Amino acid sequence: MIFIHQPVTEAGQRLLERRAVNLQDVIPEDTIWLDLIRPTREEELKVEEFAGIEVPTREEMKDIEPSELLYVEDGARYMTGRVLSKVSDSEEPGLAGITFILRGNRLITVRYEEPQSFRMFAQRAGRATGNGHATVASGDAILAGLIEAVIDRAADVLQLQGERIDRLSGSIFEVQDDPSARNTALQDTLRALGRHGDLISKQRESLVSMERILLSLSATYRTNKAPRDLREDVRSTLRDLQSLEEHATFLSTKIQFLLDATLGLVNLEQNNIIKLFSVMAVVFMPPTLIASIYGMNFKSIPELDWSFGYPMAVVMMVVAAVLPYAFFRWKRWL
Repeated sequence: MIFIHQPVTEAGQRLLERRAVNLQDVIPEDTIWLDLIRPTREEELKVEEFAGIEVPTREEMKDIEPSELLYVEDGARYMTGRVLSKVSDSEEPGLAGITFILRGNRLITVRYEEPQSFRMFAQRAGRATGNGHATVASGDAILAGLIEAVIDRAADVLQLQGERIDRLSGSIFEVQDDPSARNTALQDTLRALGRHGDLISKQRESLVSMERILLSLSATYRTNKAPRDLREDVRSTLRDLQSLEEHATFLSTKIQFLLDATLGLVNLEQNNIIKLFSVMAVVFMPPTLIASIYGMNFKSIPELDWSFGYPMAVVMMVVAAVLPYAFFRWKRWL
């Protein structure tokens, strides 16, 4: 599907009007943003003919080398980043590759998933807002706005993950009387920490890819003497991104601490179980000794001829089991 965005004037502000085009339609010359979502080969050829560029296929975007994420070809700048998105074939969020192509005053984006940040930016650019002029001034400004929307969405995700981690932290160190409930809670906590850690790791990887794009844009804008407002926006967005990277690193460190604490509590629970088995073995050791003595096949065992010999042996075994247990309790080893 091909979506085009044309600048329109409304209430004295320039906004973006978004609409879909078919293969039979003619793409207007004033289009400044072409958004390709899961394009077919025919749609790719149509955009290539209109914009004079080569649109990378899905396979090329997957197999792209790290050194080829940013390159210039035939006067067009190609930049590929990874954005956290709800992947269509998975229930968990994943990283979706998105290629940004700048050719002159026009931006082309190629993507096979629909990150929420793109929807947020399209809605924002289509409304009369205070920064409407800066949003639709050029393809470079749209690219900067898209990256800013990606970073805003990343900030929301990290904030949400931080709140969830704080709640998990409280549940980990909460005292529970029921051992079975405690074990189940620790297992659930380990799974939750694993999910949060994976999501934060993906988000940080996305931020790193966006940082590379911003650094490349910043260097290009300094060389080409781009408008000062655009350069300032890119620098400000870059500072926000780097602060988010630090926050993601902090959350990863906190998750590692909670994982270590949870595993330590699991080890304590396992040690308590082993301690119980050890105590039971010690408790039954004296009764086993008494039973072994009276089970020996000696000719002379006077107690065997007593009428109360058997009850006496049973009582001795019970006393021999109770005394070690009482001693351990007195020493507070149990």
